[in-house]
Amino acid sequence: MDMDRRQVISLVSLGLVGAGVGGLVLTSGKDDDNVDASPTDLNASPSTQSRSSATPVANASSAEIETAAQTPTEIVDSNVPALPNRGPHPEFLPVQQWLQTDAASFDAFDGKVRAVQFWTFGCHNCQATWPHLRELHETYAGEDFEIIGVHAPEFDFERDPDSVARAAEENGVVWPIAIDNEKLNFRSWQERRFWPRLFLIDADGNVRYDKIGEGKYDEISAAVGALITESQA
Repeated sequence: MDMDRRQVISLVSLGLVGAGVGGLVLTSGKDDDNVDASPTDLNASPSTQSRSSATPVANASSAEIETAAQTPTEIVDSNVPALPNRGPHPEFLPVQQWLQTDAASFDAFDGKVRAVQFWTFGCHNCQATWPHLRELHETYAGEDFEIIGVHAPEFDFERDPDSVARAAEENGVVWPIAIDNEKLNFRSWQERRFWPRLFLIDADGNVRYDKIGEGKYDEISAAVGALITESQA
């Protein structure tokens, strides 16, 4: 038997039947950490937008809407670390010479994101970083990024620039090298001094990341990518 209008209204008010007119929006009620759900993200799915801006979905099953609501519109690299602005990098003091570059000063790399590594070729921990720095260089080096190795010798035999150049060639260290034989920068950039130590400098010249020793290579790569993206915004 057909229900009259008053019966339908009564059942709708009790939540026993769905309204037969207008669009019905179903949301999963789940937040996806990998989705940029900011109000300005025009590609965000309805469930990740504010309710006031959600658009009804017509002719879709609840399962389809559930799937759409969970589809990320922007994947955020989970390896990107916090990159606080620690202020301008210390002044780069004069060095004995530069290898593997036409640059005559640190300022020649202004405007780029820079990875500045303090190292010495006889250091085993430094040597362990080279394959990862080579990969970093192959991935990002160009107009927006450069690695700068600051070679600060621990022992007398490491003071010879020819020996530094030979070690670089043998190990695929192809980026610019500053010969800091007097350790002026090694000391002025570090209150506590380590080999190796890597700083990431953003395109505006600010220190954004500091890594002592080996490891966290995926994090470093993700950080470089994030700083390059930031510089292009």
